[in-house]
Amino acid sequence: MSFGYKQVWMWILLCCACSSQAVEGGIAKHDVSNKPNILWLVVEDMSPIIEPYGDNTIKTPSITQLANEGVTYTNVYSTSGVCSPSRAAIALGMYPSSVGANNMRTTSNTEQTGLPKYEAVPPENAKMLSQYLREEGYYTTNNLKTDYQFKAPKAAWDESGPFAHWRNRKPGQPFYAVVNFTTTHESGLFEPYGFRKIESRHYFSDNRKKIAKLPQHHAEKSSEANTPEHVPKDLDFPIPPYLPDTPLVRRDLWKMYNNLAEADKQIAAVLQQLKDDGLYDNTIIMFYSDHGGPLPRQKRLIYDSGLKVPFIVRYPNAKHAGKKNDELVSFVDFAPTLLNLAGIDKPVHMHGRSFLGKQQTAKREYIHAAADRFDGFTDVIRAVKNKRFKYIRNYRPEQGYYLPVVYREKIPTMQELLRLRDAEQLTPAQALWFRGKKDPEEFFDLANDPHELNNIITDPSYKKVVAELSAEMDRWLREINDEPRLAESQLIKQLWAGSELQPVTAKPQFKISNGIIHISSPTPGAVISYQLGNITPPELWQLYKGPFKLDQATSVKAVAHRIGFSESDSVIYDPDKINYSQY
Repeated sequence: MSFGYKQVWMWILLCCACSSQAVEGGIAKHDVSNKPNILWLVVEDMSPIIEPYGDNTIKTPSITQLANEGVTYTNVYSTSGVCSPSRAAIALGMYPSSVGANNMRTTSNTEQTGLPKYEAVPPENAKMLSQYLREEGYYTTNNLKTDYQFKAPKAAWDESGPFAHWRNRKPGQPFYAVVNFTTTHESGLFEPYGFRKIESRHYFSDNRKKIAKLPQHHAEKSSEANTPEHVPKDLDFPIPPYLPDTPLVRRDLWKMYNNLAEADKQIAAVLQQLKDDGLYDNTIIMFYSDHGGPLPRQKRLIYDSGLKVPFIVRYPNAKHAGKKNDELVSFVDFAPTLLNLAGIDKPVHMHGRSFLGKQQTAKREYIHAAADRFDGFTDVIRAVKNKRFKYIRNYRPEQGYYLPVVYREKIPTMQELLRLRDAEQLTPAQALWFRGKKDPEEFFDLANDPHELNNIITDPSYKKVVAELSAEMDRWLREINDEPRLAESQLIKQLWAGSELQPVTAKPQFKISNGIIHISSPTPGAVISYQLGNITPPELWQLYKGPFKLDQATSVKAVAHRIGFSESDSVIYDPDKINYSQY
């Protein structure tokens, strides 16, 4: 069942009336009058192949305008070359390999691995970035993708789904809105070619009826005949040296840039909504990709082709317009930075630093990254870099870099690489990825070797910087408690505290005193989400912040959920029945 705009708005007003009855000594009200609105525009699988970074292959007017009116960051990196671990890092402000989030995915390929499905388990005091902001009075929305390596608590967002929009908030309430654009995803290179139909929702603003009519599954695509050609197919596309120059590869490059051009138009539609609402110059806008490019030897790799992303910040009234910033930024820095911008102290468990706002911390000297299992195939690699050099440690040097990931092999360029490999027609740069073994350590001078093709680990002139980066890697691994040689089966046992089964969050408990409802869970770190009788639309949940009373006799339904644990049973308090029920 889908609720319309008026029903959602009525629910918001009713919930505000209920929350206004919070008891004295409960959660304090927050002054949100000076909190900035924050909009994240998140594309997928995209290296910095746009005009602000020097790639003039195509025009991206919407993104380029953001750069002209904002700050372009030139040294921003994902913690992993694939989406789920990277999104975990952003949501938690922690390195994925420290919380069991680095295997892609924790819930997939169980037949190949023989492992149970599991979720990342951060410290008990850890919350999602969106929850911290919601607790401080922000209206938080996510449209549409989640994919965090754990199930988000129901109340982590005010709204999460294809209808989520800042327009559903209270008047004057600040918002944190994440809008995901998946047109540039790796699967956009698959044949038959077309755009994901669900992505056209960006053109429909907050029109729930139109969006509801779209096919919701991401595999539903337009036919190529009905897919706009934004980019001429005969352009001279830049082909990196690790890929062959063949018609099939050039077609994939055309698809990649055509997808980017479509994503730019979708971004324009969302920005127009912001302008129509009079919020364009009252919002901090951040544009970035969830990791590097979609092509073979890009996505999933720990080279910069898989890690380096575009990142642009536009401030209200175009403050700092046209500037560039080359400081090192990691995805684990996003959460503490947003909290700082919102006037919220950084939680002690977060690994990142704040690079914007009033309480910036010391500039980052190093970027760290990790690669482990991808679908049914496991590798173990760690990397650390400064602005110029990168050091890589391969914990499985006996196996090659190339992994026969089934999903990736749907890409025609991957098929072309394999064909040429079997025909022994690859160049040395292209064949390097397919070598049978890896060097135990790799070291690259990115200033002179941006594609990371020439391992200079044995060059004595770099001995000092190699030792520096190797020592930094050891320090980092100790600090975040990352054990690269730990088998995934043993990792799961650690996450589950020795149990053979995923821990379950204890169900909520109600305590009624003088008409005031207190809700708790015996599980430390459990997030409590609740709904008010027939007032709350079934897809929306309130975040429990403290004891409250109701203006009318109504039931309360609650669930408890610690991140990484199974969600508790639902429990209902019904004042008419004076008992609880669970299901």
